Amino acid sequence: MTIRIAMKRLVFQIKLLLMFVFLIACDKKTEKPVTFSSDTAKGRVEREVVNENDDVTSLSNANFDFFPTSTTGVIINHDAYSFSYAEPYEQAEWVAYILTKEDLSKQDYKRPLFMEDKAVKTGSASWRNYKQSGYDKGHLCPAGDRKKNYQQYEETFLTSNIAPQLHDFNNGVWNRLEQKVRYWSTKYDGLYVITGGVLSENLKTIGKEKVAVPNFFYKVLMTKKGDKMIGFLVPHAESDRPLYEFAVDVDTIEKMTGIDFFPQLPDAMENKLEKNNDYKAWSFN
Repeated sequence: MTIRIAMKRLVFQIKLLLMFVFLIACDKKTEKPVTFSSDTAKGRVEREVVNENDDVTSLSNANFDFFPTSTTGVIINHDAYSFSYAEPYEQAEWVAYILTKEDLSKQDYKRPLFMEDKAVKTGSASWRNYKQSGYDKGHLCPAGDRKKNYQQYEETFLTSNIAPQLHDFNNGVWNRLEQKVRYWSTKYDGLYVITGGVLSENLKTIGKEKVAVPNFFYKVLMTKKGDKMIGFLVPHAESDRPLYEFAVDVDTIEKMTGIDFFPQLPDAMENKLEKNNDYKAWSFN
């Protein structure tokens, strides 16, 4: 009898032990491992977990959507560039594209005629507004920046990519800045380029469609590596002043335009870069 009781107790203890082992095994199966992965969906930046005091100076460019915000909600993509069209001003508030040395071919393409952009549903302003206006059809994305192939070169002659510019401005200080941007695109192995006129109320207009004449034009540049950013704010007038005198931090241009130029950047990186206007760092580093 005593032996039988002892056996029952042993069997009971074995059952308890097996049940305990089973419960532990089940708990491990349902436990989810903690993993960290980068979000590389379109419009996202690959981010690293960093301390607040870390010096964030590099950017992973995979699927990086560098487009600025649009105050109009009308963003159109061409092969050569993308832009946000501002119908009340009959021009783009910004034109954005990536510039690399591959875009700077010495190919001598035949210069096409300016044409209205059929992709703009409200209709881009006609080139006829510029006739006898005293203003050039000023490219925002320069034709010289799009010589990889003729299609892209031709797209720069759509009227969605032009704004009224005084000839001495277009052929002078603005041209000097465009040439400097080309030089930097080669030196730094590619740039993000964003260009436009500062659009505001009570601007002078030309033509039957009242195309606005900006008082200032801007360029915002960032290296593809994400280690440098600079802005240029140039009064719309003839000038022999050196380019460094027009260098400004990007925050200044954002306040004037209401546009956030690199909204997809990590905050720490954006805050650091957009406060920089060090022309010497671009020219001598």
